[in-house]
Amino acid sequence: MGCTDADAQGLIGFVDASPSPRHAAQAIVEALVAAGFQELSLRAPRWQLGVGGFFVARGATVIAWRLRGLAVTRFAAVGAHTDSPNLRLKPRAPYVNEGCLQFGVEVYGGALWNSWLDRDLGLAGAVQTDDGRSHLVRVQKPLARVTQLAIHLDRTVNEQGLKLNPQLHLAPLWGVARKETDAAAEFHELIARAAGVEAGRLVGHDLSLFDLTPSTLGGLGDTLVFAPRLDNLASCHAGLAALLDPTVADGPADSVPMVACFDHEEIGSASADGADGVLLGTVIERVVATLGGSREAYHAAVASSLMLSADMSHAVHPNYADKHEPRHKPFFGQGPVLKSNVNMRYATTPETAGVLRALARRNGLPLQDFVTRTDLGCGSTIGPITASRLGMPVVDLGAPMLSMHSARECMAAADQASYCALLRAHLLA
Repeated sequence: MGCTDADAQGLIGFVDASPSPRHAAQAIVEALVAAGFQELSLRAPRWQLGVGGFFVARGATVIAWRLRGLAVTRFAAVGAHTDSPNLRLKPRAPYVNEGCLQFGVEVYGGALWNSWLDRDLGLAGAVQTDDGRSHLVRVQKPLARVTQLAIHLDRTVNEQGLKLNPQLHLAPLWGVARKETDAAAEFHELIARAAGVEAGRLVGHDLSLFDLTPSTLGGLGDTLVFAPRLDNLASCHAGLAALLDPTVADGPADSVPMVACFDHEEIGSASADGADGVLLGTVIERVVATLGGSREAYHAAVASSLMLSADMSHAVHPNYADKHEPRHKPFFGQGPVLKSNVNMRYATTPETAGVLRALARRNGLPLQDFVTRTDLGCGSTIGPITASRLGMPVVDLGAPMLSMHSARECMAAADQASYCALLRAHLLA
């Protein structure tokens, strides 16, 4: 996998291989292993490092890096996240209601609830067995559906708007119940078969619903990407493609290109595998220490580093252009977006913005600006978390997209290539 004109097509394949965060992490790991990267254990008391590629993986989080030499003074990092808003199954998910089999679900992250209605949904994630192992699960068939109430029973829905209670109205249907149906037993048999394990050995699961419609190029001349989970798998794909580009191995010997794809960003990042944990700092410190650096050398390397917090950005919506700040409207097909916020919802500073602008200029790459309207709230990313937890300089950026947090999203195909090229230029610095 590298930065090519076919980046949009590569993104489509990556998204379709990643119906859950754990599948996304597995797809990243498989690409790294195929490129010759070596996996390291976080539990190992000592690492053996040399020139080459390495990674650590836990849950749905993967951190990968290249060593171009054995004297490290800085890290050129890209941070992204593998998770996306979805409907996640509760621990005791299956039940019978009014003659139907249903799943109890929680809304994971800030999903657009209505976008999950009347779609053919599969099931993906992982199950845990009594030997402590996790097993990937993917039910690639129309298993479930969140059915909408007929207009005949809600005559005012078009005029007054759709109102959904997530507890009452987002529970999906997954079958017809018979008098003898044991919903829990049927469910356990289903996911055990999908995982290739015995149902009696299951002790837990982390499963979410996903839209079965394949990702695709569309629009006039195939200029658009229609896909789920572009926020933020497009950033994971761009960062991974940049890291695996062969030219990145030829950068400065004392600078370490690194890509960190975290889980749990959509729910605040406060977890052992999230950006608000100690994992990234621990990995960086261990790299420095393994190569003979002191604690002081670690702190100096962090202060000398730069992370690009890569998370998708809001393109101007042609039907809602008034929702954007008039002089900071990111357009489709015009490249990555530098994101700024004076209240530090983004970690961009004047200094880090200047570095990114200069980088884009040197490489002949486009760069747009986004600032949210002053009368609207601003979302956030792993950028401020990384900057405050590690003291590492950070700049926030992303590719422009529409329908963010919908079950189906949209971006310009051309923007993935320029996104990847900018991240590659950073890793080469």
